[in-house]
Amino acid sequence: MTETTKTHVILLSCGSFNPITKGHIQMFERARDYLHKTGRFIVIGGIVSPVHDSYGKQGLVSSRHRLTMCQLAVQSSDWIRVDPWECYQDTWQTTCSVLEHHRDLMKRVTGCILSNVNTPSMTPVIGQPQNESPQPIYQNSNVSNKPTAAKILGKMGESLSRICCVRPPMERFTFVDENANLGTVMRYEEIELRILLLCGSDLLESFCIPGLWNESDMEVIVGDFGIVVVPRDGTDTDRIMNHSSILRKYKNNILVVKDDVNHPMSVVSSTKSRLALQHGDGHVVDYLSQPVIDYILKSQLYINASG
Repeated sequence: MTETTKTHVILLSCGSFNPITKGHIQMFERARDYLHKTGRFIVIGGIVSPVHDSYGKQGLVSSRHRLTMCQLAVQSSDWIRVDPWECYQDTWQTTCSVLEHHRDLMKRVTGCILSNVNTPSMTPVIGQPQNESPQPIYQNSNVSNKPTAAKILGKMGESLSRICCVRPPMERFTFVDENANLGTVMRYEEIELRILLLCGSDLLESFCIPGLWNESDMEVIVGDFGIVVVPRDGTDTDRIMNHSSILRKYKNNILVVKDDVNHPMSVVSSTKSRLALQHGDGHVVDYLSQPVIDYILKSQLYINASG
């Protein structure tokens, strides 16, 4: 596969991030490494989307704190960014709504037509509006008018860096200009772009709990978008998928990360990190990055059992 025929992926992780742990970041890294190794995908961005304050989970600290901690956790990453949209809404948003927001935002800002998992788009997804004649972009006669994979990926990276994957200043989170169209400088070129939900096997298991998820939302999440699962230690993902008719139906849209590296996924647990903080346990450094720890101590978060 050439770089232009591979599926370009943005990984989206929704959650409380209360607080965000080293394990959450490792999930992004593991998922990207695995998808690249399959030879079918190029991961071009990662989005951390903290849940709204009205989610109602016990001990959930203010989104102001959680957004800042997430920013600190990804500050050294050149591809994972924090998006505040979910926190800035009037009320809690479903995971399905968050996925659809980012899909629609990509369409408006990058000029992309995003394909879903089942029906790859046959339409050029980066380019000028359909009713305009494409004009040569590269004027130098020694340069081919057709963009190379490197040029296309460079343009995609530039677009993404200016939208949902932008790192806003720590003091203030801003929305993107949804009326901008950053794809209009490109000639037509087919690139398949998908947003995939990144999750742990615990979320996969939650799909099997009757009444917990709206079935139509599950159809959209798994059927239209697709998910990448980073399983926790010893989890039988095949067994989980067999317990849900929807998961069975869209099994091919569920990518389970399989690698040879032994990552203890217990370090993903925000609950364990909070307990370590409350007990003054030095092992908190196994769960949280130092900038996040420093912020928690400075802000006096998670000091008591109530969060």
